[in-house]
Amino acid sequence: MTDSCYSFNIKMEINRKQLISKRYNFNVGLMCLLVLSADAYECPDSCRCYDSSVICVDSKAIKLPLEVPRRTQNLTLNRNNISVLTERAFIANGTDMELLALSLEDNNIQVIENCAFCGLPRLLFLELSYNRLMVVTPGAFSGLGQLRNLYLSNTLMASGASQLPIALSTDSLCNLQTLDLSGNSLKAIPLSGFGNLNLTTLILSNNSISTLDKHDLQKLYAFMEISVYLSHNPFECKCDKLKEFNAWLKNSSQCVDSEILECAQPEEKKDIRVMNVCKPQDLGSYVLLGIVLALIGVVFLMVLYLNRRGIKRWLNNIREACRDQMEVYHYRYEQDSDPRLANVAV
Repeated sequence: MTDSCYSFNIKMEINRKQLISKRYNFNVGLMCLLVLSADAYECPDSCRCYDSSVICVDSKAIKLPLEVPRRTQNLTLNRNNISVLTERAFIANGTDMELLALSLEDNNIQVIENCAFCGLPRLLFLELSYNRLMVVTPGAFSGLGQLRNLYLSNTLMASGASQLPIALSTDSLCNLQTLDLSGNSLKAIPLSGFGNLNLTTLILSNNSISTLDKHDLQKLYAFMEISVYLSHNPFECKCDKLKEFNAWLKNSSQCVDSEILECAQPEEKKDIRVMNVCKPQDLGSYVLLGIVLALIGVVFLMVLYLNRRGIKRWLNNIREACRDQMEVYHYRYEQDSDPRLANVAV
């Protein structure tokens, strides 16, 4: 009996120690979790943090890469004067970020280096509007395999616009759906093709496009699912140059704002709707006029050929008459210039 009680007491003591040990481990683990959480979700200086969003606006203290809470999905870095996006500019402490949306609007960004956005594998939305892009390297958008929306409104300088087609041709943008290139003084679509992209929306409003040439239209016809915006461009409404573009506007539904496109030149057609400026009969009249003029030219040449002998004889007669007249003038000149002949005449 005594041995049984003794064994029971030993077991109770062991259970009590195990319970204390478990409580200790639980408390230590909880404290570690709280510490890690505090470190993981610390808001950067000069920024505001709301749940999964971090907003850093109008701050000269912002430097890239920026350490933000791990759960951050939306990062806004507007008006912070970040002039260069260096390679892996958004990888802090060597770890990728879980961002879904990144806004870098109005930062005076002039250069995007290769692999600047590497480390953002989940990014869906990228805002780069109102910057001054002069250098866009070929690998500027590498690592953005999930990107759906890219906004480059009012941001491209002349050199940046010329480099953009190569940067957009990367396979990293295979899932890109919306591309905003409005307000960049573009004269043509800055895309070598649409084959590597999955574009559904292309915004080209407020540029310097006077018309879309045959090459541009062929690319658009080959990518029928795309919707294009072209309003507020200075279209040149000369029917001979506008024929193919006008036909595309009328026969294709790709241009969403085709009904509001207006002519900018020539002056007499300014503010007239592009779709109304050249009616089908007007376009055909130029062809008819060309045919009529060609026929008149052929008839004229045939008449000249059939009457070549008479024309030759007529030209010879004119030449002889001119020669006789010149001899008369020459004789009179000699009479007037010889003083002896003049005295005889007196």
